[in-house]
Amino acid sequence: MTIQDKFKLDGRVALVTGGAGLLGREFCKTLAEAGASVAVLDLNAASRSAAGTADSLTQSGYTSLALSADITQPDSASGAVEKVLSTFGRLDILVNSAALDPKFDADAMKKGVTPGSFEDYPLADWNAALHVNLTGMFLMTQACVKPMLAQGKKGSVINICSTYGLNGPDQRIYIKDGQRVAYKPVYYTVTKAGVLGFTKYLAAYYAGTEIRVNALTPGGIFNDHEEYFEKNYSAKTILGRMAKKDEMNGALLFLASDASSYMTGNNVVVDGGWTAW
Repeated sequence: MTIQDKFKLDGRVALVTGGAGLLGREFCKTLAEAGASVAVLDLNAASRSAAGTADSLTQSGYTSLALSADITQPDSASGAVEKVLSTFGRLDILVNSAALDPKFDADAMKKGVTPGSFEDYPLADWNAALHVNLTGMFLMTQACVKPMLAQGKKGSVINICSTYGLNGPDQRIYIKDGQRVAYKPVYYTVTKAGVLGFTKYLAAYYAGTEIRVNALTPGGIFNDHEEYFEKNYSAKTILGRMAKKDEMNGALLFLASDASSYMTGNNVVVDGGWTAW
């Protein structure tokens, strides 16, 4: 087998939660281009976006399926997996990309999305984030590993983390013209750190099988951010810039494919050097 062959996903089926998101769309496209059939899953309210992502893949000649589900509900999560199995007959790859993450791009700021300080952070928002970022990942993974076990105890689970799951947020980057604009909220670091714990637990739990569980930790992705934020963030990275939206795709494909066949319980960090100094 050549190194190019190791990256091929022909005959495999992938499910991407948060598939209509900025990175989710990129992940779906990458997996499809590598040969996988891709199920694009997103929340009910975003079903049109999920359908749009799937339609775009289909129009490009790839095999895809749009799914609308609430990953925080057991029946909804398992129902989505059942739809994948009834359509494609198997499931080989799960990408847990769905998460609540307050954005600081221009559109978000115009809408007044300015998460507040820890002292006044609402319990309802904390609980909502735990439900999506951790419970949703738990339920989707629980539903997806069952067919992986049944079809030969083989598969790849990829959990999307964040540099803020490794380090505490540098709240100084949310200062504009000397004034505090927002805080990165407490739940984001806590839940993303939990993603790493979940990853290591599952990798160890499935010892003796070929079900591999790894994490992918992206740095900040540029998405029409305001100039002050881009400047502040970029100054924190060794490469001196934010990531482009397609710069996580190589790491994602590596983890999904046989190119990473001897890797489990680990975390691939693609952050422009943010965490290196």
